[in-house]
Amino acid sequence: MSHIVFLLVPGVHLLDLAGPAQAFSTAADFGHPHTISYVGEQPLIPTAQALPLVARVDWPDLGPEDLIVVPGWRALALADSPAIGAATLQLLRDHHARGGTVASVCAGAEALGRAGLLDGRRCTTHHDVQDELARRYPEAMVVRDVLYTADDRVVTSAGIASGIDLALHLIATWHGPAVAAKVARDMVVYARRNGHEPQASAMLRYRSHLDDTVHRVQDLLDARFDQPLRLPALAMAVGVSERTLTRLFTRATDGLTPLRYQQALRLERAEHLISHGATVTAAARAVGFEDPRMLRRLRAAKADL
Repeated sequence: MSHIVFLLVPGVHLLDLAGPAQAFSTAADFGHPHTISYVGEQPLIPTAQALPLVARVDWPDLGPEDLIVVPGWRALALADSPAIGAATLQLLRDHHARGGTVASVCAGAEALGRAGLLDGRRCTTHHDVQDELARRYPEAMVVRDVLYTADDRVVTSAGIASGIDLALHLIATWHGPAVAAKVARDMVVYARRNGHEPQASAMLRYRSHLDDTVHRVQDLLDARFDQPLRLPALAMAVGVSERTLTRLFTRATDGLTPLRYQQALRLERAEHLISHGATVTAAARAVGFEDPRMLRRLRAAKADL
């Protein structure tokens, strides 16, 4: 039985903490128990969501098979993060030096950076602070726009919900992918995502505009991206001409036509299926391509970017 310790920092985000904790707890329900502890530098930890948490201030004895997780906290910039004592940072270093694993969610990577554990290692964090993390720790190899990284027992993940992906990855490493899949199903997680998948899907990347007509068309495409959706039908659905729809759509999405947007959705879903064992032909059919060669061309074009 391994010991999992969550280091709670003032301002901690509840989902950064609760997501991984739920995954490890669910694994225990399926016969893979872990001792879970919550440690802080003070006994009462305020959270970003105004629900105070009680933490122990003494650390349990940890060995090489044990894990320390640092959930993220609310901060507009990593430089404004809460103070973390030198003794706590030394404990993180010592645990890793003894063969233990250290992980972080979102801004929690800042704690690992202060402890010197990111130097020379691949790491990631929330997309809003990736560039700042790279500036603050130039020896770190910050990988942008991925869900999580694992490098020499230092595991880092992006923002908020990606902590669940990190936990499922660790459960798969410890107990096998079947157990991780069982935990994911029990948690009603749509799919266990690989670390290299993007933090923001195509359904989110092109939604920062304020054009209601385009949002309505995107709603249609998001829901039925695997079906033939012709421009005349889309234009009729939102009550504008084909020419007007194309003009509005390309302006709102930085140059994408509705067809290109639909292809982006199909490509992203196909890549997910392929990463989980599907063949290119099967993935192409699942996302609506009649000819797998179209999917191959889109993947090749993406690889050349």
